[in-house]
Amino acid sequence: MSANILDGKAIAAEVRAEIKAQVTERLEQDQLPPGLAVILVGENPASQVYVRNKKNACKEVGFADFAYDLPASTTQVDLLALIDELNENPEVHGILVQLPLPDHINPETVIERISPAKDVDGFHPYNVGRLATRMPKLAPCTPHGVMTMLAKTGIELRGLNAVVVGASNIVGVPMVLELLNARATVTICHSATKDLPAKVAEADLVVVGVGIPNMVKGDWIKPGAIVIDVGINRLDDGSLCGDVEFESAKARASWITPVPGGVGPMTIATLLQNTLAVAQAS
Repeated sequence: MSANILDGKAIAAEVRAEIKAQVTERLEQDQLPPGLAVILVGENPASQVYVRNKKNACKEVGFADFAYDLPASTTQVDLLALIDELNENPEVHGILVQLPLPDHINPETVIERISPAKDVDGFHPYNVGRLATRMPKLAPCTPHGVMTMLAKTGIELRGLNAVVVGASNIVGVPMVLELLNARATVTICHSATKDLPAKVAEADLVVVGVGIPNMVKGDWIKPGAIVIDVGINRLDDGSLCGDVEFESAKARASWITPVPGGVGPMTIATLLQNTLAVAQAS
């Protein structure tokens, strides 16, 4: 067996094309273009790459791009004041503060300062709460992007045994909520989980997001399972890999995401979807 590849790059391109068509229609009706404000504090190299990709995506689909590249010395008070301004700006439909932030800035305080109506990352407790109560509005981008990818397989998620490895607020916890809403039976695993290989081996669907290169071994994967690798790690030789041993897992899975070119592009595509949704509701 060799798995089918879930090509996130291709799926994301389809999503962006749909968004661009809707933006063009808005502009033809003399409506404001969707506006996304992206705030970067400091000079983290990975964050700079992510922000650049988001800016390029905004340009591609016709969004108004509000970019704020702030020095690492920016105070929390000044950052919160900027967020307050953007919350009140009618031309800005979405606000994104790139994480991680410098140590002197509390990320939870910053996330909660963003208006839930403009929280296009989907991190605000209000939006996570709506997802938990099956009333999603602005869903966290990476897990929702995974759901878009899973829909492309044509496989019914209802009743599947799903294992999520990693319990972060950005991926693991909202991923569990998305899968529960799809009526899968979900187990979440983390650093205190006992016998992780046995848990993974029972799964019809495995989603891994821990940030540890090749942590999930290919021989853990149940034959025919779907494997979603959220991790992206740079090795000493400069190459990129995920949290799952790709080649050995590919030999056992029915579907698998590559790294790079899998989940990453879907995160940005979903961010654009969320921003467009806010603009359409304005």
